[in-house]
Amino acid sequence: MTLEIVDVDRLECRIVDHRWGFAEERSAMIDDHWEERRRANPALYDGSVLLACRVARVIGEDGARILRMSLFKTRFSRFLVWRDLGWPDKSIYNCFSMPAVRARDGAYLLGEMGPSHSFAGQLYFPCGTPDPSDIVAGGCVDLEGSLVRELAEETGLEATAARAAANWTVVFDRQNIACIKRLDFDAPSQALAAKVKAFLAVERAPELADAHMISSPEALSDARLPVFMVAYLMRALGGADEIPRRAG
Repeated sequence: MTLEIVDVDRLECRIVDHRWGFAEERSAMIDDHWEERRRANPALYDGSVLLACRVARVIGEDGARILRMSLFKTRFSRFLVWRDLGWPDKSIYNCFSMPAVRARDGAYLLGEMGPSHSFAGQLYFPCGTPDPSDIVAGGCVDLEGSLVRELAEETGLEATAARAAANWTVVFDRQNIACIKRLDFDAPSQALAAKVKAFLAVERAPELADAHMISSPEALSDARLPVFMVAYLMRALGGADEIPRRAG
């Protein structure tokens, strides 16, 4: 398994036109698979999402470390089947931004994905696959704006209430590229979790089923945590480099 963690100073992302051979050549199979997934979870919606077709790490003229990506539009059904089949087209990447919400006492906030989510039950930082609403002037894709929006929509927390890290931590995990920015909130973990739980309790259709705080590497054996989340948290919490063995 290929996994790498790097720090970059900024993201430079642009929308491009791209013909995705996998989606075109296997459209009938994809449609059948999508209908099967929809029967199991009618809440799934086949909207437009953005995936990356080119990824490069470069040094800018100002000496900044830059992650440069070209993204293209596709339908969620195409993305979901590609993911479900184990990423058969290795030239494409699922790139997304995430806020690592950190409480005053050093604990991190995790959201438990709700039953309508395609990864129901798993534990993540608040996030979502970028979509056309993240395309801004000049064809740029604003992943920091996506991070701010997802944080508010999923937890009720406002990024402006936190102190944001200057850089990004990027976790490359197979076809996943998780772009993570730490947000430090001046509140203890218990109060932060309570605020998010209160928000979820009054939402008509919350995206999260619950909120959890994690503060020690020992908790990272939870099978609900994806590998890239474990890798980031192990580093952030000062644990060993090795990802802990999971029960079962």
